Formats: sequence, C-alpha cells, structure tokens
Amino acid sequence: MFFPQWFQAVDDPRDAKKITFSLPALAFTAILMFVCRLRSRRQVGFWLRTAEGAAKLAVLFGAPRVPHGDTINQVCQRVAADQVQEVVTGFTETLIRDKALYPYRLFDQYYVVAIDGVETLTFDHRHCDQCLTRTRNGHTTYYHPVLEAKIVTPNGFACSLLTEFIENPAPHPTKQDCELKAFYRLAARLKKRLPRLPLLLALDGLFASGPTFGICRQNNWRFMITLKDGDLPSVHEEFKSLIRLQPENRLIWHTGPDGRTSQVFRWVEDIAYRDTAGHDHRLNVLECRETKINSAGEANTTTYKWVTDCAITPKNVAGLANQGGRIRWKIENEGFNCQKNGGYELEHAYSENENAAKVFYFLMQIAHLLAQLMEKGNLLGHAWSRTIGSVFNLGRLLLEAWRNLPLTAENIAVWLNQRIQIRFDSS
Repeated sequence: MFFPQWFQAVDDPRDAKKITFSLPALAFTAILMFVCRLRSRRQVGFWLRTAEGAAKLAVLFGAPRVPHGDTINQVCQRVAADQVQEVVTGFTETLIRDKALYPYRLFDQYYVVAIDGVETLTFDHRHCDQCLTRTRNGHTTYYHPVLEAKIVTPNGFACSLLTEFIENPAPHPTKQDCELKAFYRLAARLKKRLPRLPLLLALDGLFASGPTFGICRQNNWRFMITLKDGDLPSVHEEFKSLIRLQPENRLIWHTGPDGRTSQVFRWVEDIAYRDTAGHDHRLNVLECRETKINSAGEANTTTYKWVTDCAITPKNVAGLANQGGRIRWKIENEGFNCQKNGGYELEHAYSENENAAKVFYFLMQIAHLLAQLMEKGNLLGHAWSRTIGSVFNLGRLLLEAWRNLPLTAENIAVWLNQRIQIRFDSS
C-alpha cells in the first residue's frame, strides 16, 4: 500500500517481537493529527481514537487500535530524524519528477527556492544543550530556530525541500550557531541531494554577501537577494550613479485588477563588487517602485530592490521581479504563517525530546504538503466554495470523516486501482 512505501527506508529501532503499531501507522496518525489541525498530541486521544477510526487503521495498517499520542512520541524519540527528512525531500522530489510543479518554473527553467529561518520552540529555561539563547532586559530566552528551503510557486505552493536545524554544539559556545552558518551547511546538502536541478534562490538581505554569491556561482544556481538600504553600500552607490546614465533600462508595468497597480522597473547590470575576503563579483541590481490605488483613491508607493546574477531585459524584468524576487514572501505567508496560525501549531512543543521534536517537525511538513495538494487540486471541485469554504474547515471535515465514515478494504482497493488526473490551480 502507498503509505508504508513512503516510510520503508526509515529504520524501526524497536524490537520486532514487541511491536504493536507499525512505524507507518504511527507516522500516519501523527500526520493525520496535523492535517486535521488538532494542535497537540493530547487531542489524538480525544478525537482520533473512535471505533470507526480504529477500523480504518486496522484496514490500512493492521493496527489493533489508534495509537496514543504518547506512544507516537516515544517512538519519535528513537527514529533517525535524518531518515524522516529524506521522506520529506522525497515527497517534493516526486512532484518535481512527475512534473506537477513544471508549469510554475521561472522562465520555464528555474525552480524558485526560498530559504529563510523561523523560530519553532521557545522556552524560559534551558531545554537542551543545543538551545540558542537571547537576553533582553535581563531575561534570557532559550529557543530553537530552523532554516528552511522551500520550492515556492505563484499559485501558493510552499513545498519543503530541506531543513537545517540551527543549534549550538554545546551549552556555552564561544559563538552561537546562526542562519548564515546554517545556510552554508544547507547549501552543501542541497547541491549534493539535487545536483542537477536548475534553481533560483530567493533570499532576504541577510544573505547579501560575497560567500553567498560565491556558493551560488559554484553550484550554478541563480539568485535574487533583497537589497536593503544598509547592505552593500558600494553597490548602492554604483546603482545611483549609473542609473542616470542608462535611461533605456526602465519599464512601466501595469498589473492587478483593472491594471490599477503600476510598477516602474529600473536596473543596472555588471556592477563590480569586492567582498571583505577580496573576492570579486559582477552583480546586477533591479529596483521596483510599485504604486497601488486603495479604495479611497489614495496612492501608496513601495520600493523593492534586489541584487541578482540574472541578465535583465525589458522582456523578463517583470517576471524576474514578481515571480523571482517578490515570490520569496510565499515562504513566510503560505509556509511559516500557515504552519504557525493555520492549525498546525508550528511553535507548539509536540515533544520536549530533542530528536522527537525534529521528527514531529518533519511530519508536519509532510502533512502541510498533503493539505496543499488537496486544497489546490481539482478533486474537490465546486465543493470548495459551496460546502468547505476554508482550509481550516477542510481539516474539520477530514476529522469528521475519520471519526464517522466507514471504510473497508474493498473501498481502498477500488480507489487505488482507479486512474485519475489531478490538476492544480495555475492562476
């Protein structure tokens, strides 16, 4: 059956003679907890452990009942987290291989990968030796951030590729781990795992530096990096000086409903930059001044600026800015914000055990990806607007179906033998 195959490469550390629940059954229950937006392990016992739920799990995995949340936690403490990470990457890799994400490539070539950090767990005491610390007004906070690499698309997909945990090697290191150090580790893993995938990295201003430029050039990746006012002062000055001499590098673009949003693009190519290590780089700078007219008829203008190694022309400048640079926000909105406030409870401590917390994080990424496939697929049809209405309601409906809907082995056999085609919203 399909679900056990997803976890067949994950080693089960338990004594085979004492196993009540298979590893896929436990992983499935945890993923169902996230998909149904139950918000904590404790809710598994209240909402999933019904007679019909137990019957379904028996049909799917041969389990005698629905496992308790504590049972899932105990096994997650012993499972190799890096093997579960491989399941997450394998999910997204399957979408790439099956060309499900093919229509959303930038310029029909590059998969846009947004890389950003997010805090997951926060404590007022030292949770483990790997905690990062932050002291403000005499109060010390202990926290665990992660650095995520997600493929993002214009229609709202945010599919996890790789995760790098930001953690200290010991309780009191000379220098704490940070996003930049984690990025160097993540980039090496990403290149090794997907060596030939054409990528454009969408990054925030923290990564506007020589080492990042060098890594992207070495790995044959394109990049679009937010250029803030305080970043790369010499590049800013060159842009200001040269843009006046290149009036042809300007384009006005209208977008949004009725074309009411106006974007003015200006760009300068081939700016020389020498980093602090003495390495030389050739960079292009793209600026977008966007003016929106609100309901009161007032004009609001926002300026965006990026540094990139992509060639900029009047034909590609709008796509490069909107589908390459600004799409980075998808990792914040459709990614982190959805997992924080959309019922997944990213900042909830599903386990205080360090290894189990990582495994639960990966299972959440699988659940979020499955939910996105349901939300954006065409199988729900008109039911989405007529009877479902929101992604949170979809979780509730799935929960009620799990609790009450009878399911037999014959039902599953019929569904698995059907050949169907799922199309995704490309708007």
